[in-house]
Amino acid sequence: MRDTHLSCQTVCDTSIPCHPSDACFECLPPYVSWLSRKERDTFSEFLSALRAGYAPLTDQTINDNDLVRWAYNIALTRHNVVVVGKEKRIAPMADMFNHGTFPNVEITYDGDGNCIVTTTENVPAGSPLTVSLGDPTNPSPLFATYGFLSYDASSMFCKAIHLQDEMEELGYDFRDLLFSTETGEMTPKVWDLFLYNLLRVNNENDLAQKFLKACRSNDEETKESYHEQYFAYTLEALREHVNGILSEVDSLTIKANSYDLNTHPRVPFIVAHNNHVQSTFLKVKAQLDAFG
Repeated sequence: MRDTHLSCQTVCDTSIPCHPSDACFECLPPYVSWLSRKERDTFSEFLSALRAGYAPLTDQTINDNDLVRWAYNIALTRHNVVVVGKEKRIAPMADMFNHGTFPNVEITYDGDGNCIVTTTENVPAGSPLTVSLGDPTNPSPLFATYGFLSYDASSMFCKAIHLQDEMEELGYDFRDLLFSTETGEMTPKVWDLFLYNLLRVNNENDLAQKFLKACRSNDEETKESYHEQYFAYTLEALREHVNGILSEVDSLTIKANSYDLNTHPRVPFIVAHNNHVQSTFLKVKAQLDAFG
């Protein structure tokens, strides 16, 4: 796997995430910028809680910004989830495994708290041992949280961040709305999302509700009839979206490349992310253009 890591000026370990500046956020497409800002906001909340006295630490420790950021990033990126939402642990050596789209080890703990690492397949000598750090179908959250870009992810979110309300109504998640990074093909639910939005914005409320019901009940026959009737309009909406993202990414990359690397060392990694998005969306554009 080929990873591009965001460097962190405040710590020596470049495998942990940094907290980008506002200038960096302004060079990222809306979806990953939103994810990255959430990460920074979470750190700010942690820092506020720390300084409010919720941890028995000295003022010297709490006021050491570099140390606090280092400790936070270590806890954020090196833990293993033992019980979802309840318990996380950090085990020496086991915390050093990199992410793999197809991980080959599992981490468990016995009753005495000992960490056990087991391979899930035969691993040739010299091959990396990997775990999953997140959803392998969508590299943007990994980029925002861990600071690396996974090129072997098979797909990415369609970047329709402006349709989150419609996604929620349909009961769709980011991982349902994907573009293939290899072929540009899209999941059927992407078509659902854009058609549903079209029906809503054109005040076709009755039709929108019927289509919504079909989507939520997995009534494929009804959904297909809607898609056939409104195919040309949905196709045009998707083309407009894809072309808009391509234009935006071009502008963002130009802006990023205008920065001085001495003051903005993360620029190469931001540009790498944007280029990955551009490459995928060009393939999607080709798929859409093939419809005529």
